[in-house]
Amino acid sequence: MANEIRRGAAELRCDAVVIGGGPAGSTVSTLLARAGLRVVLVERERFPRPHIGESLLPATLAVLDMIGVLPAVEAAGFTKKAGATMSWGRDDSLWTWYFRETNRRFPHSYQVDRARFDHILLEHSRASGVDVREGMGVREVSFQDGVARGIVLEDGDRIDADMVVDASGQTALIARQLGHRVWDPLFRNLAVYAYFEDCAHLSAPDDGNILIESYANGWLWKIPLAGGVSSVGAVVDRDAGTRMIRQVGLHRFLQEQVAAAPRTRELVGERLPNAAPLATRDWSYAASTLTGPGYVLIGDAACFVDPLFSTGVHLAVSAAHLAAAYVVTALADAPLAAEAAVAFERLYRTQYEHFHELARLFYAGNRSVDSYFWEARRLTGEQRPPREAFVRAVSGQAAAGYETSVLSRAALPEDVTAALHAAKPLAVVGEVGEKRPALAPGLRLVRTAVLGEGRFENGYALRGEQRVDLPLSPLIAHFVAAVERHPRQRTVAALAARIAEENGLPAERVLPTLAEAARLMLRDRTFV
Repeated sequence: MANEIRRGAAELRCDAVVIGGGPAGSTVSTLLARAGLRVVLVERERFPRPHIGESLLPATLAVLDMIGVLPAVEAAGFTKKAGATMSWGRDDSLWTWYFRETNRRFPHSYQVDRARFDHILLEHSRASGVDVREGMGVREVSFQDGVARGIVLEDGDRIDADMVVDASGQTALIARQLGHRVWDPLFRNLAVYAYFEDCAHLSAPDDGNILIESYANGWLWKIPLAGGVSSVGAVVDRDAGTRMIRQVGLHRFLQEQVAAAPRTRELVGERLPNAAPLATRDWSYAASTLTGPGYVLIGDAACFVDPLFSTGVHLAVSAAHLAAAYVVTALADAPLAAEAAVAFERLYRTQYEHFHELARLFYAGNRSVDSYFWEARRLTGEQRPPREAFVRAVSGQAAAGYETSVLSRAALPEDVTAALHAAKPLAVVGEVGEKRPALAPGLRLVRTAVLGEGRFENGYALRGEQRVDLPLSPLIAHFVAAVERHPRQRTVAALAARIAEENGLPAERVLPTLAEAARLMLRDRTFV
């Protein structure tokens, strides 16, 4: 698709240039290179380099497995993480949610040293055929007539590309350049963190878990890393924290926060950090648009949500998977590009809003401590209708699986709790073939771009307000269209027989497939 890359020249040309070598940038680069594109990845730093965000989710491992880097991650000796242990919710008791409860494929995850973890992913990109260029900062994205045409490096050199992927982290190069970043007033927090040697850990089997402890000023994390190192950080109100840091400095500030949280204090003791503490702004934001002519945003360059559920790396690699499919589609199938962009944004924003709403409800439902910090987060921010709030919090990230368990620990309003129980899967009794289904109110069958194998394709999906698009195979789409035309009029068996006849297929082959689809749709209330 692109001209030959002229290595070492002042100007290069490629199919896709990726800004940033973190998990988002390395993952999308690997996928694009494997799709046969010529990819240049430009990274300001030289790896390995330190980075915050050590705790991974099991759903992240599925993406790492897909790109072939999971064996290297598993061999790196990172601490295994069975779940998360929290002092948070209706009271200050300690409780744990385990990945094995909801994820059979990956019953554990890892606590990673991000310097090593990110380096593994970047080297995997290089081995996959990506032209990785470290120590190169980007001054700006080059636009011509409103279309991104490449990047301008800090030294003035250019890299021209058919597509620019912004994975520049919280630098958010394109969103800043175009004025598209929208700050979220709900999570106006900051984090102060440091690394400690030889801390005590939770008792087995929770000794590899992240500990999250709510306290008067906010909450603390304690993450056991390999080699006897622990990451310890405090998340506090941005304005209050800034005032306190100005008065006492970062080191004493972190000491005081640890001292104020009894469980974290017990594990850290009197130990001092092995280097000066660092501060980072954890104020959530999202770009107003995630795609545009010639560009796409992923990872922290697109959005950042409160770190409570350790979602940063997962959002990064998951978005990279979606973005790679979008870029391949946009470059190979111009007529489908616009619809693929819409599908990409819909899928990505659903994930972001999922974690955002889950964190919002969990903050609002914490009664383990009474203070100004927690009272403000109970009263501040947009209040959504209970059903909408719950659906946003539990949909869009089925691989995570822990949402209902986590929310059940929070002191939520009665109407939200009712929605929590009302959304549990229904038991389907009786012979499914004799059911006369109809689509749930507000749902409709649409022809749209759906995520296929490494690209977006023309297809069908079920769409509705406050729901994730549900892609459908051609056979299931045919079935749903028949249900949409004849709600509650025909049995599943009759519809299957009709579809089999129309397509010249044996009825005994069609009915089992459609009966199982109907059972699943009745369970999750897609059919009523």
